[in-house]
Amino acid sequence: MGGLTAAELARIRGRLEAFVDDLFASLPRADQRARGQCYLRGLMLDGRRKSIEPMAQRLGEVHYQALHHFVAASPWDWRPVRRRLAEVLCGALSPTAWVVDDTGFPKDGSCSVGVQRQYSGTLGKTANCQLGVSVNAVTEHASCPLDGRLFLPERWDQEAMVTRRAACHLPEGVHHRPKWQLVLDMLDELAGWELSPPVLLADSGYGEVGEFRWGWTPARSPTWWRSGATPAPTPSRCTPPPHPTRGVAAVPARATATSRPRSLNWPWRPGSRPA
Repeated sequence: MGGLTAAELARIRGRLEAFVDDLFASLPRADQRARGQCYLRGLMLDGRRKSIEPMAQRLGEVHYQALHHFVAASPWDWRPVRRRLAEVLCGALSPTAWVVDDTGFPKDGSCSVGVQRQYSGTLGKTANCQLGVSVNAVTEHASCPLDGRLFLPERWDQEAMVTRRAACHLPEGVHHRPKWQLVLDMLDELAGWELSPPVLLADSGYGEVGEFRWGWTPARSPTWWRSGATPAPTPSRCTPPPHPTRGVAAVPARATATSRPRSLNWPWRPGSRPA
């Protein structure tokens, strides 16, 4: 994963510090806010590995153990931080839509929470990985995550996984939830932060789930809530020809009546939609 060079990061350090002061204002201690700023700069610096030890080495101003303690063990509440980040991003982007997305994180071992062999759209194949589900704000030129959840496969609820759950410090109350339910949970959380999508987009993996479609409520997304039933299709006036034309295969009446264009090319640029 690429990032900024040290010189590029130095040029924006003042803006970054102001952003971090706002983002981590809920943290009670000054040393926690300082470690948070170091961690954010470590993520932004150029470098392939974004784990704690290589980031601390690139920064050169914070000890590995101090940065690791901030991320893994320091007792600060991440919820106000995530809420503030979502508020800032929505205000800066003015998103056209929110998009539901799955992201795969390749893993070599078996000790990470939720890891197993499963299909990853990021990799385009089945592999040993974690899966994350996120809700992202998007415009024509940019996108950013607003909320996210780590997907826990059903296998991790089995008794055979008790030892691995304990080794990963996975809380006993955390269990498998379908991806569509994770999305509804995130929309509820974002609604509690007074954020709602102008339009919510998801692929067929979500759209084909009836529970997901019927899970809409005005609190989750007033734009997409629909209380009435889907209207019945307009009866077709197409009738089969009385006699097949010689040399041309006849089209069955049912296929003719139900056939529709495969796709419609609707423009997305502002101002280009028909009145």
